[in-house]
Amino acid sequence: MSTVLERTKAPARERARTVGRRRRKGLVGALYAAPTAVMVGLFFVVPLLLVVWMSLHRWPLLAPPTLNVPDNYTKIGDNQLVGSAVWFTVKYTVLLTVLLFGLALGLALLVQRRRRGVGFFRTAFFLPMAVGFASASLLFLGLLSDEIGPINGFLRWLGVVDGYISWTSGSGTSALSSAMLLVLWRFAGFNMLILLTGLQAIPLEIYEAARIDGAGRWQIFRRVTLPLLRPTIALVLTMMTTGSLLAFDQFWILTRGGPDNTTTSLVMVIYREAFIKLDLGSAAAISVALLVALVVVNVVQLGVLRRRSS
Repeated sequence: MSTVLERTKAPARERARTVGRRRRKGLVGALYAAPTAVMVGLFFVVPLLLVVWMSLHRWPLLAPPTLNVPDNYTKIGDNQLVGSAVWFTVKYTVLLTVLLFGLALGLALLVQRRRRGVGFFRTAFFLPMAVGFASASLLFLGLLSDEIGPINGFLRWLGVVDGYISWTSGSGTSALSSAMLLVLWRFAGFNMLILLTGLQAIPLEIYEAARIDGAGRWQIFRRVTLPLLRPTIALVLTMMTTGSLLAFDQFWILTRGGPDNTTTSLVMVIYREAFIKLDLGSAAAISVALLVALVVVNVVQLGVLRRRSS
């Protein structure tokens, strides 16, 4: 009888041990994750909730807030600068994402194979990323200056231009082109490195099998490389889109939003509302609207890319 009881209790004791081990593992995991959770809560969740709360109030910078729901949000549509900034930011995002992705993918394909000197070119392409974005913007401001910059002098020496060209403030097209050139120079190598990692993760056997089946270079790129690279492409495009929609440094330093607010981005509008007009509530409302737009764009973008990948 005791033997039967022992056999009956054995599975119960084993289940209890298993549950105990799982609880201990869960507790250890929670302890490891606790510092990160605290940091995320302090530096992301709390500021986000504060911004949402600010957006519901009329909050002058040097005066106490007063509740004015939903005035800050309804005033967004009446702000003409917001409308022009939305159109400019969308245009800049589309143009820059296409050009930056094409350049980064081209560089990644160029340095994909291991051969003599390829390490030098990988380093050279990535090196601009080591320069701070504000420092890079100031560097381009000096290079493109119509007074002290060497670009105008070099073009005059070549006979391309006769006088001085104001690259950053002469026209909206030249100012936009200058800012895009800066971003392409600085971020192409970084995105190249991410795409290169995705390319090198593709097994060589797949390429060999495609060549044996008679596929050419273009067919291999279209039928093998691009489909297997889609997860990496999704990551890169998401980062490019988010960075472009949040553009600030390049336009604030290079163009100051000019000429005539033709290069004013949405983040610059938020900055002006907060620190020039001293209206924190309005700036917070535009920030929340921009955050919602970012979430929607990223969800749609990732959903489309994942659907195609599957």
